[in-house]
Amino acid sequence: MAQPTMRDSDGGKTWMRSAWRCLVALGFRLLYNELAWLYDPVSWLASLGLWRRWQQTALQFLPPRGPILEVGFGPGHLLADLAGRGYRVVGLDLSAAMIRQAARRLQHQGLAVPICRGSALALPFAPETFEAVVVTFPTLYVYAPEWGSQLCRVLKPGGRAVIVEMTVFCRRDPAARGLESLYGLTGQRGPAPDLAASLEAAGLRARHESVEVEGSVVRLVVAEKANTAPA
Repeated sequence: MAQPTMRDSDGGKTWMRSAWRCLVALGFRLLYNELAWLYDPVSWLASLGLWRRWQQTALQFLPPRGPILEVGFGPGHLLADLAGRGYRVVGLDLSAAMIRQAARRLQHQGLAVPICRGSALALPFAPETFEAVVVTFPTLYVYAPEWGSQLCRVLKPGGRAVIVEMTVFCRRDPAARGLESLYGLTGQRGPAPDLAASLEAAGLRARHESVEVEGSVVRLVVAEKANTAPA
């Protein structure tokens, strides 16, 4: 029987990596659509119960007034937080399943929040509409040049974008180490584009921020549009 060559071995590894990436992408797609009802319990498990606190780190970087747009609001927890704090908030998500979940949550809490379906790369809003745009744990669209252009278009002069990009466990207990390994297997660790630099290239002033939350570090990018309004 012929022995596999080095080229055969490399090709097999490449095929396996490609297949694994496709499987992971399918899992995320299902979690945001057909299996959206599992999103909250999966998020709780994947964060050791810290998911909501990770999301809420964005609140401390928002301006004191609205209107605010949340892109990719998922089950609608942060929309409810914002509305409960008195912000005028609008939500946009691409997933019809998430829109249904968020609508039920907001209705149950008696909160009137406009939400709509649409793409982050083609925001269906007029120029200079929002004082702030907030995004938590986004997918790869935030690294696309179109995303920075869309932010610049819909933000008011002096407006701000707050993006909770990722979280890393810094504690060393077995559960945290296991989750860090799982994040690595699903492609959520390792080199990534510099989001702040990408938003700078789009014309925003951007910086990295970090917030510690119970043995973890939440990494955010805060970007501001120049205030060109008359003095």
